[in-house]
Amino acid sequence: MTTPQYDVVVVGAGNAAFCAALSARESCGRVLVLERAREDEAGGNTRFTAGAMRVVYDGVSDLRKLMPDLTDDEIARTDFGTYTADQFFDDMSRVTQYRCDPDLTELLVRRSLETLLWMREKGIRFVPIYGRQAFKIDGKFKFWGGLTVETWGGGEGLVEAWTKSAQKHGVDVWYAARAVSLTADDDGVHGVRVKKDGRTIEVRAGSVVLAGGGFQANPEWRARYLGAGWELAKVRGTRFNTGDVIKMALDIGAAPVGNWSGCHAVGWERNAPEFGDLAVGDQFQKHSYPFGIMLNAEGKRFVDEGADFRNYTYAKYGRVILNQPGQFAWQVFDSKVKHLLRDEYKIKQVTKVTAQTLEELVGKLDDVDAKAALAEIKAYNAAVKTDVPFNPNVKDGRSTVGLAVPKSNWANVLDTPPYEAYAVTCGITFTFGGLRVNTDAQVMNTDGEPIPGLYAAGELVGGIFYFNYPGGTGLTNGSVFGKIAGASAAAAAK
Repeated sequence: MTTPQYDVVVVGAGNAAFCAALSARESCGRVLVLERAREDEAGGNTRFTAGAMRVVYDGVSDLRKLMPDLTDDEIARTDFGTYTADQFFDDMSRVTQYRCDPDLTELLVRRSLETLLWMREKGIRFVPIYGRQAFKIDGKFKFWGGLTVETWGGGEGLVEAWTKSAQKHGVDVWYAARAVSLTADDDGVHGVRVKKDGRTIEVRAGSVVLAGGGFQANPEWRARYLGAGWELAKVRGTRFNTGDVIKMALDIGAAPVGNWSGCHAVGWERNAPEFGDLAVGDQFQKHSYPFGIMLNAEGKRFVDEGADFRNYTYAKYGRVILNQPGQFAWQVFDSKVKHLLRDEYKIKQVTKVTAQTLEELVGKLDDVDAKAALAEIKAYNAAVKTDVPFNPNVKDGRSTVGLAVPKSNWANVLDTPPYEAYAVTCGITFTFGGLRVNTDAQVMNTDGEPIPGLYAAGELVGGIFYFNYPGGTGLTNGSVFGKIAGASAAAAAK
């Protein structure tokens, strides 16, 4: 059998991988994408995202370049604001406790808009995130939290658009083709060993880009690196991101870097399946907690639900829920805020209870100390500063006073039936530790030198996220560094 030969081989078929493949294809002839999953499960974690992308923009003029379909009516009834590079830098620094790699973060921020514009040229369509990131107050929508743009059709639409773009631009895609190891010697990486159709073959390449995700779907690695109990977390996305692609690089001397004990993890439907369900997508998430309270098995609040906008806290609160007794919590709301609950609360696959009184409600919370829960709710209600106006579009300062666990914003007395409660556990999205790369997305070895012919992008790159994560940055990160990795790999292959 003749050994297949490509200029660039990309391992993975999510957003970062397709960005790398399409970027490489701009300047070289033969590009191959290797997807471990069958076509019906393809797309990695990208397939499961809502599609939000954090991007620097200077008002409506920049947004119209990204979204030319924006109508004059939409612009008239919406306060899009701006999101400056300085704001993006501040958000990245603050939520990562100032540990994010400064050089990589500089690229992420400075190239965010130009990369999304490039994606649009490749066939990706963007729309405003109405509903999830803007509430209508006094007849006008106002965007908050620096997050305004999402891909049309969410993650599934993004994977479909990338797949069509790859076909259009002559990129080969192999499904059910699992990368097993890298072909490497003292001169660098020369290809990939691939298991396809039950046989292991070698694919030769001028350069290889690794974009096969983190290790979140590997319970043994989760327990090893994230800590005891993490094997109990649900996996929000694909079952195929098991760390194999990271290990391929480590096996040839690549340097690990970043927050290996950290991850993106959220509040997730308590009775969701072990891995993501493509029919449900990201709708198992439960992200309206800033407008209610969360109670654990002991009937106690355990976190400041209103510490910040949702998209600055949701990625770290999954870990907090996992650390509660029984690894679960209940989110409690009254009817005053029901109209603010995201669409994910309306799906059929939800563990939900309703009641006309608080006494009835706490009695329906499975595995919760009902007496303690009722006392906790009453203490919370008594502590709310009702003289401060409630406003979901800003950090309104409507807080509690005197509680051991405060609520800093959006505190409302739970006093208007019917009451609703939703059971959540921890859903892990992706892991933060990964491979060290330079600003050309070239993988570095443990001696601090680049490994010739090897590049990386997406979740498996370490050093960018620590402890927490600004919502919508993952896809942008994959896009920016996927584009860089593809261009660098093509140049090296030539």
